[in-house]
Amino acid sequence: MNRLHASKDSWLAALRADSPALQDALAQAGPDADVPSCPGWTCADLAGHLTSTLHWVRETAARGVTERPAPAEDPPRVEWEAALDGLRRELTGTIETLEALDADFPAWNWAPQAKKASFWQRRMAHEISVHRWDAESAARRATPIEAKLAADGVNEVLDTWLPAGRRKGPTDLHGVAHLVATDASYEWFVRLRGAGVALLDTGTILDTDDHHARGQATGTASDLLLVLMGRIPADRLVVTGDPRLIDALRTG
Repeated sequence: MNRLHASKDSWLAALRADSPALQDALAQAGPDADVPSCPGWTCADLAGHLTSTLHWVRETAARGVTERPAPAEDPPRVEWEAALDGLRRELTGTIETLEALDADFPAWNWAPQAKKASFWQRRMAHEISVHRWDAESAARRATPIEAKLAADGVNEVLDTWLPAGRRKGPTDLHGVAHLVATDASYEWFVRLRGAGVALLDTGTILDTDDHHARGQATGTASDLLLVLMGRIPADRLVVTGDPRLIDALRTG
């Protein structure tokens, strides 16, 4: 596995780029439009979810403590223009808050990793990029997630979501899943041991004496991420070997 050089600056740049596109897509689609990638949700539901999440993250990340906070509360339903304005204000406030925090500033998170603000700088970049894609899908004009950001999003699924126990795919498989991003010069090897997962730094340990089942999925970084996040079917990728090993990496 080669290394990505994602950082606070790159995550905040992605947030600034995707936030206006998200708002534009929601405004175009309208409150009652279905979000096809989030079954059962309308754009009003998506806007409410994001407004609540952004407000909660903004308050949580800035506390300077690592204890678990109270859960986010669903905001009251308001008229569509007010909902869009509330989302705009929360996006602006969250970007400003995360920009002001040092990456090593203490902050609780739900993953088995360092409790630092960098978690939320990264997490919100990917939260907004995927939901921007959702909103554009509702407006029938979805565009891919930028390649380097999407590749880091795949990293986040594998190094954060899966170790935190947030798998949606099967958890009874053993083998090695190999993901290849065709537009980011990047690949991942993941060893599955039932409910356990291990992200491997290199494929060199997989020699001819390794008889674990294998599955490989190849596609753009955006499509790989969207498959893992449950937004698009795996048939958008070129899959060889055992496709169940790829399905076992889904977190959405």
